[in-house]
Amino acid sequence: MEREEKYMQLAIAEAKKAEQIQEVPIGAVIVLNGEVIAAAHNRRETEQNAVAHAELLAIEEACEKLGTWRLEGAELYVTLEPCPMCSGAILLSRIQKVTYGASDPKAGCAGTLMNLLTDERFNHQSEVISGVLAEECGSLLTEFFRSLRDKKKRS
Repeated sequence: MEREEKYMQLAIAEAKKAEQIQEVPIGAVIVLNGEVIAAAHNRRETEQNAVAHAELLAIEEACEKLGTWRLEGAELYVTLEPCPMCSGAILLSRIQKVTYGASDPKAGCAGTLMNLLTDERFNHQSEVISGVLAEECGSLLTEFFRSLRDKKKRS
């Protein structure tokens, strides 16, 4: 678990970058052969783009770096369980393993609402590891939304 925690800490650092720019604090890193090849954080509000999720931005960066859409052998570390859109991109990019921190009871598709990543009806599946540094990942989100609600109350 030590390896997973090391890379999840990097994803948490990305999530904190999102928080600094008033984005929902979600971060992702992609690792291939022990090397971080991509890192990203949510930019949906900044870019006013529904698909600017941390996972998708990291996948895009990794594909550009490698010069291919096939990320076979790659591992994705993300602070929040992937949504259906991100899970689809993970499968289509052939990511081998997904490790996430906090579960998402509203949109989680890596084990909570459903598990798209291990569904054998698809031509690719990803190994899933959940709950790595879950408390730290979850508290980032909880504190962010608490702060937003407090600001709304004061205005």
